[in-house]
Amino acid sequence: MSKKVLGVYGAGSNHWVGDGFPVRNLIPSSGVGDAINPFLMLDYAGPATFPPSNKARGVEEHPHRGFETVTIAYQGSVDHRDSGGNKGTIHPGDVQWMTAASGVVHEEKHGQAFTEAGGTFEMVQLWVNLPKAWKMSPPKYQEILNAKIPVVALGDGASARVIAGELLGTKGAATTFTPINVFDMKLLSGSTATVPLPVGHNSSVVLLRGEVTVNGKVLQGEAQIALLSPQGDSVTIAAQAESTLLILSGEPIDEPVASYGPFVMNTREELVQAMEDFRAGKMGRLP
Repeated sequence: MSKKVLGVYGAGSNHWVGDGFPVRNLIPSSGVGDAINPFLMLDYAGPATFPPSNKARGVEEHPHRGFETVTIAYQGSVDHRDSGGNKGTIHPGDVQWMTAASGVVHEEKHGQAFTEAGGTFEMVQLWVNLPKAWKMSPPKYQEILNAKIPVVALGDGASARVIAGELLGTKGAATTFTPINVFDMKLLSGSTATVPLPVGHNSSVVLLRGEVTVNGKVLQGEAQIALLSPQGDSVTIAAQAESTLLILSGEPIDEPVASYGPFVMNTREELVQAMEDFRAGKMGRLP
């Protein structure tokens, strides 16, 4: 049985993150709310053109605690460094998966070569919640290069990169704390793909650009999200134009969520403690 489309939503807000990321927010501002738990946020940055510069644009040093950030590069590049000593640059096709957990301080800026040359920038950043048992675990960093991400063919003109989870027996490149799927899909005009998804998972199809029907419902243009029912075990996507999209599904985390800015915990008291710990330098500092 196919999952039902419960609604189709556009971006609920458009804003800048730092001076390098002009984003359209699809989670949570579109109104999908807890129906997409364990996914907390999804920003679609760009596509936007930046002129050459001698100063890297982006977001300066800032903290996180209690969840994971997942950055998927489509165009341009991002430099990352954090208080755990991790650093690296992701380019088109690469993924950066940072588990903030007990607390980390990091910065994200346009890559040096991209900054100097200028060009088109396009990224997705996804926030994934952690269950209470893991929120105060040590931070972790996964730099997942494009060559390490398996690709599954889904018929003529349709394929999916398995960033996390499992698709048709192929396991994703990322390790996760709870069962989730993150599939990066490409469809040529006229192609159709049926994707199996677990019964009981909160699921959605995120159209970055193109035109598709999702179980008969039309998504077109840029930055749209189709919310799917937990019931059902598949979704069928047909492309009327060349399209790029993400499929997200996850086992719900049945716990309270308390969030404030860059912290996502279970209680207000834990948020207060997170702010105090950051101010006291317990999440580290960048050199």
